[in-house]
Amino acid sequence: MNAYGLEVSVKNLPVLDTGFIPMAAFCRDFEKSAQNGKEIAVAVERNQGQTAVRRFKIHGTAEMAKADAIYVDRTVKMLLWAYGGFKVMICGDDDVAAIIKAAYAAGGSREFDSNFMSRVYERPFEVVALPLAETPKAYSLSQSAGRNLDGCRIGFDAGGSDRKVSAVIDGVSVYSEEVVWFPKTNSDPDYHFNGIREAFRTAASKMPRVDAIGVSSAGVYVDNRAMVASLLIKVPQELYDQKVKDIYLRAAEEWGVPIEVANDGDVTALAGAMSLGKNKILGIAMGTSEAAGYVDAEGNITGWLNELAFAPVDLQEDAMVDEWSGDKGCGVKYFSQDSVIKLAPRAGLQLDDALSPAEKLKAVQLELNKGNENVRDIYRSIGVYLGHTLAYYAMYYEIGDVLLLGRVMSGEGGDLILAEATRVLSEEYPECADMELHLPDEKIRRVGQSVAAASLPKI
Repeated sequence: MNAYGLEVSVKNLPVLDTGFIPMAAFCRDFEKSAQNGKEIAVAVERNQGQTAVRRFKIHGTAEMAKADAIYVDRTVKMLLWAYGGFKVMICGDDDVAAIIKAAYAAGGSREFDSNFMSRVYERPFEVVALPLAETPKAYSLSQSAGRNLDGCRIGFDAGGSDRKVSAVIDGVSVYSEEVVWFPKTNSDPDYHFNGIREAFRTAASKMPRVDAIGVSSAGVYVDNRAMVASLLIKVPQELYDQKVKDIYLRAAEEWGVPIEVANDGDVTALAGAMSLGKNKILGIAMGTSEAAGYVDAEGNITGWLNELAFAPVDLQEDAMVDEWSGDKGCGVKYFSQDSVIKLAPRAGLQLDDALSPAEKLKAVQLELNKGNENVRDIYRSIGVYLGHTLAYYAMYYEIGDVLLLGRVMSGEGGDLILAEATRVLSEEYPECADMELHLPDEKIRRVGQSVAAASLPKI
């Protein structure tokens, strides 16, 4: 198949989406085609001077200009949403740099990405052109987080419908509770603050002292501050800046102990790593959206964004558009309930428009339970998406194991997705054939989210 003037070879296509052009296959064939071309580099800087760098070759010819531009565009996008950043440096080609700069400018095709990153890092977003010789060096702070089980610890897990807290002494939970709350519908940040502080105080009352506090919460956290917090979506921006960004730091002030706040996807991956006794784990939850977390080769949570819902997956021209970011072919439409809903009509299943997305997913799962073979093709197609995309993620993450969670992965559907993804990796990407895919079993569930959160800070 042809993508932006480049012939892309793909052995395995989703049976319900034969126009799918996987990023991994495109990158593989692009790099082969451009191997005698022009070397350039893309660098993305994030907080504390940390910088991610990718060096590669483009064709550098008029005939392949479209392919070159989309390859660089998708590389920048993946770097931003995997690692995060507020400054993009295109090194070695001023023309390509101009294209990227226009895309991320006001009114450009990537304006959403630019505004999001500016908010996260509280810095103006910029794209600059540099000579290749001035490519910055890759730099990442290596800070261990998690698996610290000594002392008396509070572990807090902020969910959308309930909050969980555990009192953990030397790795053993001596008290846990779940309390129903409604963070997504409440606009008063004091409601959230008081709920968090109450949970901390309850756990503290069950231990002789408090040595550390760990927090798992949906959103984007930089230096323990809530830069984007979906749980507090109703809080007005002026109150958000005043009372939400430091909400966990303020709630922990009375104890004066180390605190570590991490994205819930990262903590899920950490819980899996602690249970499996392994590192290099990518966790992917397929539910309302695609949520992800990562534990690196040293067993650390990295502080990367891991917002793979916005990362590229598919290059076909008529790929579904994400309503929020305005971009097409991104993870949210392939690894969430949106993907199931998108593919259902292609499997001959008409869903009632009056149903909510969650209800539509349940309707599809009901048909699957009835043994509807056409519905199985929905999950097989998602499995093919996943196999190709894991190979693409492996260009940016060192992956040994993948933990697959979320409502889409429940029941027979999850088994079908896992089997197809494993097959695609084996048949098309032999370099990734050793990647092991897991559904959560009792061994993985043994380490709860709030207990894993408690292990985040060092004493």
